Amino acid sequence: MTQNTPADPVLAGFRASIDNIDAALIHMLAERFRITQAVGAYKAQNDLPASDPGREDRQIQRLRKLAEEANLDPDFGEKFIRFIIDEVIRHHERAKNEA
Repeated sequence: MTQNTPADPVLAGFRASIDNIDAALIHMLAERFRITQAVGAYKAQNDLPASDPGREDRQIQRLRKLAEEANLDPDFGEKFIRFIIDEVIRHHERAKNEA
């Protein structure tokens, strides 16, 4: 599309919806990380391990099932949550090292 071509209103509507969803995702992730930072501080204060492989496995299985029910590729859902879990563990390890 060039500068002189009018915007496609249907495409603009789709994009506006995507932008709203992206903003909601960022806010939800920020809230999730605020909570996991508190968990990391608690673990550090109580000398608990940074990771909990059993919980992580249960979460992954639960979210794979949710992804399937939502018609989302469960492999994608697992990659997404593993990325988040890895970041949370990194934060928890840092909190433990700083304690």
